Amino acid sequence: MIRQGWIDASDGVSIVRQCELTGVSRATVYAHRKPSTEDVSDLLICGLIDEIYTRLPFYGSRRMVVELRNRGHEVNRKCVQRLMRDMGLAAMAPGPHTSRPHPQHKVYPYLLRGLPITRPNQVWSTDITYIRLARGFCYLVAIIDWYSRKVLSWRLSNTMEASFCVDCLEEAVRQYGRPEIFNSDQGVQFTAEAFTSVLKREGITISMDGRGRAFDNIFVERLWRTVKYEDVYIKGYATPVDLMLGLTEYFAFYNNERPHQALANETPATVYRTRQGGGALIVDKFGPRVISPGESVGSGQRCSAASEAPAIA
Repeated sequence: MIRQGWIDASDGVSIVRQCELTGVSRATVYAHRKPSTEDVSDLLICGLIDEIYTRLPFYGSRRMVVELRNRGHEVNRKCVQRLMRDMGLAAMAPGPHTSRPHPQHKVYPYLLRGLPITRPNQVWSTDITYIRLARGFCYLVAIIDWYSRKVLSWRLSNTMEASFCVDCLEEAVRQYGRPEIFNSDQGVQFTAEAFTSVLKREGITISMDGRGRAFDNIFVERLWRTVKYEDVYIKGYATPVDLMLGLTEYFAFYNNERPHQALANETPATVYRTRQGGGALIVDKFGPRVISPGESVGSGQRCSAASEAPAIA
């Protein structure tokens, strides 16, 4: 404890070097340091960005700056861009520099436009979202079955590394078998060899959203909105442990008790089990959207899967 007091963050010698010279663990030093005013401010702004983005997912950094300033927070665009990048957020609109894949990772084509989803395990998809806490944040990844909207597995992490996404995928395959098609965005977690190798090993066809087309994965995007407004924002979780316990309870409710209007007020678990009452179809006429039952998709034309493809609740 005495040696830890020798560490001086304002000294010209780096903290790493000071720890080496004194034999003090860097983890111990960092754990006892009070968060800086800048860190606290960033967490506050991140929480506001998350709230705004969930309600207005088409807002990019420019509009986000305006919204934050209207709420009394003097921020510049560079700060907002940095925080949105750290949070893994990009506006739901075509534009440059959104959803950049790793330059050395293979990107796969999007396979779901115009494809009738008529059975469970035909298509699964995944995404990552930012969850604010009272003192920090976590990232949440989930895998959802398109036909039934059932959440098959989920994981939390305090980093954006691929490992927690791989764990989530392995759990879903272990519990529910394998889908015919697996869809994700072009984020580095999902284009990484560690992730795609699992899909290849299981013989699963890989599909990825087009750049700047977040609506290609609209079912997961709407899941995030539901989770945050019905649970996260209401509960205001303080710690990762609290969040883990709360989401365990919420996802059980979401799958087994919460009726979905798009599923004729059945639950995702019931639709997944009975293989009745689900379905989806993404069309791309005047922008991507989800077909509702009996909706016309062209002059004198009806979607062949419309009766099996209600919009998500």
